[in-house]
Amino acid sequence: MKFTETKLKGCFILEPTIFKDERGYFMESFNERTFQQGVNHDVHFVQDNQSFSTKGVLRGLHYQCGEHAQAKLVRVLQGEVLDVAVDIRPESETYGQYESVLLSAENQKQFFVPRGFAHGFLVLSETATFFYKCDNFYNKESEGGLIYNDPALAIDWNLPSTDLIISEKDQILPTLENAKKIW
Repeated sequence: MKFTETKLKGCFILEPTIFKDERGYFMESFNERTFQQGVNHDVHFVQDNQSFSTKGVLRGLHYQCGEHAQAKLVRVLQGEVLDVAVDIRPESETYGQYESVLLSAENQKQFFVPRGFAHGFLVLSETATFFYKCDNFYNKESEGGLIYNDPALAIDWNLPSTDLIISEKDQILPTLENAKKIW
């Protein structure tokens, strides 16, 4: 497994070693020992989530606050998405910056998003099955979010806004400046 830290400290792109032959392929998608060494974080995942979405669906940007903050390890089982993490750690030198990664069933890349980041993704293929591990249980009272089109973030979602399918809840999220503080 290859680990590459992004410009956002603590966010990593993971690329598994894939063994292919005439039967198909084999890869180790997660190994706690390898993961801990690769990202140098003491993270223990406690919840797995999966979603299915169609082209143009944008989910996010979401986060959990305080003691319920979550780190996530995300990947695509089927299809292709643009995955985005926004640094919302007030003390961070990259506060308000984002990283985007193309994740697909074909490239098998994974993205580790530590606590202190808002996270979202946009489906680029006709359909996509998205899978993620969380290191903390979901808590409704602690959820927060950022509006996907915050001009201060200037996220390039790679699709025109007219092609996006966004839940009512996500359409009324605040800007980073007006968001619920994470700690």
